[in-house]
Amino acid sequence: MKQAETNHLNVLPEAMRESVRLVERTRKYRLAQSLRGETFPSLSISDRKAWLADFHPDQRADGKRYLLVGPNEGNQVPVELADLLESRPRIALTELMEDPSITAKADIVTDILIIGGGGAGTTAAIAAAKAGSKVFIATKLRHGDSNTIMAEGGMQVADQECDSPVQHYLDILGGGHFTNNAELVEALVTDGASALRWLEDLGMLFDKYPTGRMKVRHGGGTSRKRLHAAGDVTGLEMMRVIRDKAESIENITVSDFTPAVELLTDDDGRAVGAVLERINGGKPLIVHAKSVIIATGGMGRLHLNKFPTSNHYGATADGLVMAYRAGVPLRDLHSCQYHPTGSAYPQRKVGLLITEKFRGLGASFLNKFGDEFIFGLEARDVTTAAIIRECQMMNNGVQTPYGSVGVWLDIPLIDLIHGRGTIEKEFPGRFKEFISKGIDIRKLPLLAYPTLHYQNGGMVIGTNGGTDMPGLFAAGEVTGGVHGHNRLMGNALLEILVFGLRAGQSAAEFAQSTTLSSSPGLSHLSAFVEQLEQKNCNPELNGPQLLPVY
Repeated sequence: MKQAETNHLNVLPEAMRESVRLVERTRKYRLAQSLRGETFPSLSISDRKAWLADFHPDQRADGKRYLLVGPNEGNQVPVELADLLESRPRIALTELMEDPSITAKADIVTDILIIGGGGAGTTAAIAAAKAGSKVFIATKLRHGDSNTIMAEGGMQVADQECDSPVQHYLDILGGGHFTNNAELVEALVTDGASALRWLEDLGMLFDKYPTGRMKVRHGGGTSRKRLHAAGDVTGLEMMRVIRDKAESIENITVSDFTPAVELLTDDDGRAVGAVLERINGGKPLIVHAKSVIIATGGMGRLHLNKFPTSNHYGATADGLVMAYRAGVPLRDLHSCQYHPTGSAYPQRKVGLLITEKFRGLGASFLNKFGDEFIFGLEARDVTTAAIIRECQMMNNGVQTPYGSVGVWLDIPLIDLIHGRGTIEKEFPGRFKEFISKGIDIRKLPLLAYPTLHYQNGGMVIGTNGGTDMPGLFAAGEVTGGVHGHNRLMGNALLEILVFGLRAGQSAAEFAQSTTLSSSPGLSHLSAFVEQLEQKNCNPELNGPQLLPVY
């Protein structure tokens, strides 16, 4: 019997097995605590501040430098991002800059150009098309390839009797350390319920009770249960329904494998289109448009501070680079989210997201001795700092054969709390992902370590998604202000819907009030390059990067 009970440990290296045995020894005690409604004590405010200052990657001075040119000159940002923001144009643009007559002739003419085909861009396209505009989506990879489809845990919406948009608003401000743009937060929570209904009307399958009532869970930093999910594939299910909707609309055209590499501006300072490259080769495409929406997502694949990432392969800050060169201000560039639970073992799964929903159902954080060291539903930045502290300062992390380190997330506790079969039912994606590698998460804890997950900062926008540049709008992770210096779980999926819909509607209204420009070109780029040369910035680096370099 004892042999059968320990067979599940055989997939782990011997050095890690003893630590799992210690986890299993403390599990009965932790289960009893959970059933009594007891949780590990929350950190004091002073400890939160101290741990963030000492251990969160955003606080590392050695990973940042000051920008030398552009609208955010003097701001300190991660080195990898700073280098791209101050990079030279891609080689394909050289001829276009020297001969303005090329950009004056369009290969594609549309009312609205949307750069990015993930959740925010596709949502914006639907809204713009509904308003009567002709829409062209240019996406770097395939339509839908984005961080949206990789989002697992759910979407926060205050639609329960014990909750309210006001409570949601306060949670977001607190989670962002009160550095958020309050007007954007108000817009987010105000539109939450209507965005949820919109998804349901499109056919999204949320987790529900047999009565039809929505199931809701806690997320880190939330004061109420308001997390709506579709198993552990919420973002994938969301992208399914909005992509299907967009592809059924006649006046939406999607172009795969054609990333935008530069905005077109005119003599009046408007955004009037973009230059697209073809991933598969060929001459660049010139798109003329009455308005432009940037929805290019994040920058996780820049691997800031050499962290692994949960992001998709296209997340290389393209939108930030194009907007910055055109003079659009950015905000909170120093702030990124390192999700506390990226997979740390096995090696081929390093950086893979382990959704916060596991902790919402009771999975606890344990060090190599099987001891709990942090409340599992602290805000993400605090939890990340706590894990790094436990591994680096306390030396209580679990070593892997590859030289990396992590802490245990005790997932088997979930079935003991909620009943056998809960893990398979609630997390079908991750259960299949790990069982294929021989790891049964019903029996084994997962080794976790923070992974670069989300870009908190980005383009400065108003509540309608508009920027300082006439005709230029933005939505989704490429923007900043909604989350301040830290995002709470479940607000990213809501953000792409709320501001995707708002940006799409606003861009359509702008397009209907103007005409196509008679002077589209790259004059802003020539001016930016001149600034780079004066400061001798990155003479050999070209951007946007488009794809990660490994």
